[in-house]
Amino acid sequence: MQTRTESDPLGALEVPASALYGVQTQRAVENFPISGLPPHHAFVWATVLIKKAAAVAHKQTGRLDGDLADVIVRAADEVLNGQHADQFVVDVFQAGAGTSHNMNANELLANRANELLGRPRGSYDPIHPNDHVNMAQSTNDLIPTAIALAALKLLPDLYDSLDILAESLQAKATAWDGIVKSGRTHLQDATPVRLGQEFGAYAEAIRRNAAAIREAADPSLDLSLGGTAVGSGLNAEPAYQSQVVEVIADLTGFEVRQSTDYFYAMQSMARFAQLSGALRTLALDLNRIANDFRLLGSGPRTGISELRMPPVQPGSSIMPGKINPVMAECLNMICFQVQGNDLAIASAVTAGQLELNVMMPLIAHNLCQSIEILGTGSLAFARKGVDGLETDDEMLRYWLERNTMLATALAPKIGYAAAAEIAKQAVATGETIPVVAARMTDLPADELAEALDPAPMTEPGVRAGGGGGG
Repeated sequence: MQTRTESDPLGALEVPASALYGVQTQRAVENFPISGLPPHHAFVWATVLIKKAAAVAHKQTGRLDGDLADVIVRAADEVLNGQHADQFVVDVFQAGAGTSHNMNANELLANRANELLGRPRGSYDPIHPNDHVNMAQSTNDLIPTAIALAALKLLPDLYDSLDILAESLQAKATAWDGIVKSGRTHLQDATPVRLGQEFGAYAEAIRRNAAAIREAADPSLDLSLGGTAVGSGLNAEPAYQSQVVEVIADLTGFEVRQSTDYFYAMQSMARFAQLSGALRTLALDLNRIANDFRLLGSGPRTGISELRMPPVQPGSSIMPGKINPVMAECLNMICFQVQGNDLAIASAVTAGQLELNVMMPLIAHNLCQSIEILGTGSLAFARKGVDGLETDDEMLRYWLERNTMLATALAPKIGYAAAAEIAKQAVATGETIPVVAARMTDLPADELAEALDPAPMTEPGVRAGGGGGG
């Protein structure tokens, strides 16, 4: 491999001749061969967009020569349009705070900008990574801003996916609103519900989580850019501090704001813990819903089997004809990952010390991953796990007829103790509640049939007759 020699304050080092990055990035590559995970694409986008916005702002304030600013913008636009992605080579697990990632971007844009001006890679003339691309910036204020912008970029896709999932669940709720089935609490028989009510609750859970995430994302609109090293804004003129946020707003359409306290914005990463916590809560609800799908679809002959999972792929390499609830299982795994990511983010947030949190690269990676996989996972679950879902009407009737808690409807007529005895006898004999109740009460047949009709049991109200307790 051909190389070129570059130098930094630690001395000379060989860098691949074809690399757009430089010596400080190369040191990071050699120091951190940890996971093989590159930075998340949204985090790269956010970092480069900040560099572009800074160049534009500095041109507007007059601090950076307009021609140099323009060529930095040209180089940044290439990256923002999808070029040079392979040149972001620093591992997710890297030097604290994200200095290596920041310098990867600085060196890449400087080299590409100089190349556009006809200069060789590694010359850093007339554009220098630190002096020009990183002007009035520090890793310490750039990385929190990049985390925020990356999250804001990813969230709309998550919202869209959650809307689609909620709509898919609601469509089933509407279609199945007339299907009465056995309710279950403690995984035991409970009073009847409608299948539409179950699915309506699933849809409502998704809608409420989406609203909570939107609320939790609001603090991320406060940008720390302009605080430089510790929050004091050293080397960043006030005009730049406000102007660069306006440029970012223009470039992204995000309703970002200049932080009202740079020291706080760089000391505390609580805003990202807040967003991650909302994502974790979504994951808890999604995990619960996926588990319900797996329970209700268990079978088809030895389980509950009230739902028929869409047959999206064969379920076994040894058992012919087996169909597994693979979309629900996939969603389970996504949710477990998000819960783990949230724990890692929480730990990283608590590890901040004095003027800086050096664990920001971990926060960036895990937060971006959580948003992305929740979005893609929710969409896949909607399209391949919910839309094709069918009911097994025979099994729904089978379990409802054998539900011992139908006796609950008799309690206002004959009292709790007598109703409990009917349920006990039904379990002992294997008979249905109507059969046992006809034998053990003197209620007229029409009154008994009316009392044990399961459909009215799915709505509020007390069945007519006596005054037993419940």
